[in-house]
Amino acid sequence: MNPFRLFFRSVSHALQGLLSVFRSERNFQLQIIAAIIVITLAFFFNLEHWERILVILLSGAVLVLEIVNTIFERISDALKPRLHPLVKDVKDMMAGASLLVAIMAATIGILIFYPHIFVLLTLQA
Repeated sequence: MNPFRLFFRSVSHALQGLLSVFRSERNFQLQIIAAIIVITLAFFFNLEHWERILVILLSGAVLVLEIVNTIFERISDALKPRLHPLVKDVKDMMAGASLLVAIMAATIGILIFYPHIFVLLTLQA
């Protein structure tokens, strides 16, 4: 088979997976909106190049970990009943990992954006 056709088929499957997560996971939808806003702000404000890279990287990390969390939830549900204590632990741990990365990303985002927002607010006052 043509290597380009194989590549585009793989991309198609990947996009279907992203669409599946987007349709079924409210947190992922909210995180996509937040990522779009934050990345837009990264180009609106006069950030350093490395700050923009960090904002994009952290936004991507939050989204990827949310997808991994969804995968773990679905696999856990398929293997064991929802009420099994191990399934609950796995789901809670993955949710905790997602929360931790989101908190770290938000904290770093505040540190990066605060000086720019402060200047913007003081100029309008």
